[in-house]
Amino acid sequence: MKRIFAQFTKELVQFQRDRLTLGLAFILPFMTLLIFGFAIRLESKNIPLIVQDFNRTNISSSYIERLYATNQFMPTQWSGNDPVRDAIDRGIAKAAVIIPPQFSRDVQAGRNATVQVLIDATDVNNARVIKNSIQRVTNFFMQEQGLITFNNSVTPQIRLWFNPGRLESLYIVPGVYAVVLWIFPSLLTAISMVREKEKGTILQLYASSISATELLLGKGLAYLLIAILQAFVVMGLGSLIFQVRLVGDSITLLIGTLLFLTDSVLFGLLFGVRSSNQNAAVQSVSVIGFVTSLLLSGFIYPISNIPFPISLMPNIVPARYFIDITRDAFVRGTGWAGVWFDIVVLIVFGLVFFNITRRALGRMQLPY
Repeated sequence: MKRIFAQFTKELVQFQRDRLTLGLAFILPFMTLLIFGFAIRLESKNIPLIVQDFNRTNISSSYIERLYATNQFMPTQWSGNDPVRDAIDRGIAKAAVIIPPQFSRDVQAGRNATVQVLIDATDVNNARVIKNSIQRVTNFFMQEQGLITFNNSVTPQIRLWFNPGRLESLYIVPGVYAVVLWIFPSLLTAISMVREKEKGTILQLYASSISATELLLGKGLAYLLIAILQAFVVMGLGSLIFQVRLVGDSITLLIGTLLFLTDSVLFGLLFGVRSSNQNAAVQSVSVIGFVTSLLLSGFIYPISNIPFPISLMPNIVPARYFIDITRDAFVRGTGWAGVWFDIVVLIVFGLVFFNITRRALGRMQLPY
């Protein structure tokens, strides 16, 4: 126990003396939180839309006003021989609506009125949003003009649960917690472990009586404490800046966060033991840890949309399970019934990482 505490104290002293490491520990996570929290937007807004009205009547003007009244489209103007095609080709407009000269006559006569819509489908998701929005506006306009009547016997009453205001921050920010608290604690720990090799102090540890388990516990506990401080800073600032409040059981969040941070530290120790220099450790943790937690955890893209066999990989990404815990704590609030499995999986990950790292370090301590 004394050797573990001595290693624990040594790591904290070294950490306090390195200003670069302090910046990596607290400034970069805060910057990442701001960038992801403000930059990532899943709902398209202010889509540039150009309208070419050859009818120029009150009816066509009313239709155009309905398009822009959604606050999803932004009026765009362009001149030239073919302003619609030029605006879309140049990327100035993402969609164009062309109203023919006979539009009002067809509407007043009850005939089919044709409106041409051109959509830039470079971004497939954005194109789908534009198409659905224009279809909804057109249906509403036709109903307003008395061209469509709804006498359905079934009327749905729709209620949005958990996030009735449709705030994207409630979805994005809890996911950012998982990405930030996975990548930075593991990076710090991996760099610390490799630094022992580069400075040669690891040889003293190999020659000493300290065991692999004691070395991992001492170093791991020190960086677990640092990771806990990072979690307080990131989650505290996230709550203040993005107004994300705890709605679920705080106990599940505390236990889940502690387990996830432990997994992150052990993940960093694993690559620190396996890597020969800091560049290799940083690249390994960044590529394997950051890319998987960002793209294969359900942070942005639903896991159900990932094709087979890559869809199997999210099952071994710890950030996936912690995102379920954070989104339950800050959005759904179901408590233990909704996250008990995620907590069990995080425990399993921690045991696996610790055993693999302990065996690898133990083999290095054996005499040649």
